[in-house]
Amino acid sequence: MDFSEQLQSLAKKITQQSSMIATEEATKNAFVMPFLNRVLGYDVFDPTEVIPEFTADTGIKKGEKVDYAILKDGQVQILVECKKYSEKLSAKHSGQLFRYFAVTNARIGILTNGAQYEFYTDLDAPNKMDEKPFLTLDLEDIDEHVVPEVLKLTKTSFDVESVVDAAGELKYLSQIKKLLAEQFASPEEDFVKFFASRIYDGVLTARVKQSFTDITKKALSQFLNDSINARLKSAIGSSVNASTIQPAFDSSGSNDSNEAEINNEEKSKIDTSIEEVEGFNVVKAILRQRFDVTRIAARDTQSYFGILLDDNNRKPLCRLHFNSKQKYLGLFDADKKETRHPIGSVDEIFTFADQLLTATAVYE
Repeated sequence: MDFSEQLQSLAKKITQQSSMIATEEATKNAFVMPFLNRVLGYDVFDPTEVIPEFTADTGIKKGEKVDYAILKDGQVQILVECKKYSEKLSAKHSGQLFRYFAVTNARIGILTNGAQYEFYTDLDAPNKMDEKPFLTLDLEDIDEHVVPEVLKLTKTSFDVESVVDAAGELKYLSQIKKLLAEQFASPEEDFVKFFASRIYDGVLTARVKQSFTDITKKALSQFLNDSINARLKSAIGSSVNASTIQPAFDSSGSNDSNEAEINNEEKSKIDTSIEEVEGFNVVKAILRQRFDVTRIAARDTQSYFGILLDDNNRKPLCRLHFNSKQKYLGLFDADKKETRHPIGSVDEIFTFADQLLTATAVYE
């Protein structure tokens, strides 16, 4: 398996086993060691590469140990501090890693609970770990933009100076993206004024500011949707429409020319919409934790957009009912009985991720 496939494999394992992981030791054995070994490529059983329980005495504190130290050419390059899976990573935990970092030659610190990985270095001051990570990897919600950066930390690619040089841009890039996400969700007054002052000539009274806050939020949302739809329109004209979405009719093998004519007429009435393709991609993004995405297929009909496993009608994953003003997501129970759930937008499919994963577990 290549690097991305190893990440996806470990992500799937976390989904399947996390409910049974209750301690830090179990987290290390089940999730962290496979990450260091299979994903990053370090031999966790070779003490010249990975030292568990590495002694990192800090000042008057003796016997301080960090969970793993990763070596290159006999020198400590990376420190790894682990917490149990159920524990949310916090400043308290990074402070512990901060102390270890200061008394070793390491330039990279990793804080993890087995699912989330925070990567730190010393950009702000030499040999003093930064307060904020320059990179964050969430194996329960993998950001494809992060994957190439994590690849640089693998045994075959690791060059500490290259990683540290790239860390500066990554650190600020992630912080800007976070700020943008916050502004898109709830625009601050200064953010709103930036736009309002350029398009409104009147006095920005409290009432006008409130009005522009709502308008700005709506404009940002529409801008994102328009960008997504533009990309999907391009996709529909090529691979998505041609190879993965099929009309739910098949006249092959039929000798009845009238039946074939009827089927062709029905096919011509099927019009796969941008939102249906977008919804299909959302479902694939959710279910890639459980299935290889090449197994997830779609068949469009006049009444609903069906999503199937292995393109098999006996393995329905869900249905999208987007042909009316009120959209519905159709989910199936163990008896394959469909229940429709009203949704306001395609993005709301994400709120049904757990139900979708639970409902489709019967096919594993």
